[in-house]
Amino acid sequence: MDIKRMKKTVMITVACIAAAIVVIVLSGTPLYFSMDGADKNAGPAAGGKIPISVLILPKFEIGEMTGDAPGEAQLFYENMFTDADEYVIPGLGDGTVMYVKDGHALCLAGVGKVDSGLRTAAILTDERFDFSDAYIISVGCSGSAEGYSVMGDVVIVTGIVDYDLGHHADPRELKDPDAPTWFHDETLDGCASLVTDRELTDRVYELTKDIKIDSTDLTRKAMKETFGDGEWAAREPKVLKGADVTGDDFWKGEYGHRNAKLITEIHGCPDPYATADMEEIAVGQAISRLGMLDRYIPVRTSVNMDVFLKGESPESLWGTGTAIIKNDSAETLDIFPVAMMNTYRVVSAVVKAIDNGEL
Repeated sequence: MDIKRMKKTVMITVACIAAAIVVIVLSGTPLYFSMDGADKNAGPAAGGKIPISVLILPKFEIGEMTGDAPGEAQLFYENMFTDADEYVIPGLGDGTVMYVKDGHALCLAGVGKVDSGLRTAAILTDERFDFSDAYIISVGCSGSAEGYSVMGDVVIVTGIVDYDLGHHADPRELKDPDAPTWFHDETLDGCASLVTDRELTDRVYELTKDIKIDSTDLTRKAMKETFGDGEWAAREPKVLKGADVTGDDFWKGEYGHRNAKLITEIHGCPDPYATADMEEIAVGQAISRLGMLDRYIPVRTSVNMDVFLKGESPESLWGTGTAIIKNDSAETLDIFPVAMMNTYRVVSAVVKAIDNGEL
């Protein structure tokens, strides 16, 4: 055996591999490594990127993706993504998995503005996938705006505002104790609000507005006891259009409600304030900056109210643990699993329409 010749061959091979890695890194192509020999996380296949027609972005799941109490993702997983291929999204460091099957994708976007914004951007810039024609359906639970929406409603979001951007005051320091505690800051307008593609959301609304969705007896009872027989509160849940307010702070109460309504009005949302959540403005801004706003469909389903139900208080809900309403949750009563089914019914109809070329 010629040891010198073998060493020379090994050195040439190593040099070639190193040169190839340098070329890949300089080109901006991400590297993926698999310890089990699987190649689906190893970047785009030789034939090109994997085309995605629909990306569904729930925010969290309760426990497992199947077989237990459903969170925001489970019904989609069980009905659309069993036996799906799984891809770990690079760059996040937490093992975030995207499920891909038949051109559809499902991935948890995370809770709160920071997590959801980062994950959305990471998913949509993953070079293994082609999102150039994908519709991005952001789904999640929310709180209903007093006077407009009820628990169980599914809202096609047409405008989004950031609850946190502006000036917030303690009501005890205001001259008018009944005034909103939020003050507008025009310097933040460029990132504080977003209007979705009206033509698209109008088509989605027309497609889904007659889908029957459900409530529960306990929810109906709590709504009646808190808000009386007002037309808005006594009705059954339905699909409607509205504005969404996103805040990292899990607020509730009349002051917050007044603030939220004022913020949507000042930022010119095309429909009334309908829901409050913790992620949508971040998801929407990431999608907008990537040039995909014309294919963005935010859908929020209410599981609680933005004000306290009769007999409840901040202390009873979050402090002393002495909530008046006793069931699955003093916040959501028993509406949560029903609301998740409402979401699935509406969004699955949208996915079917996309598959059939109707959007």
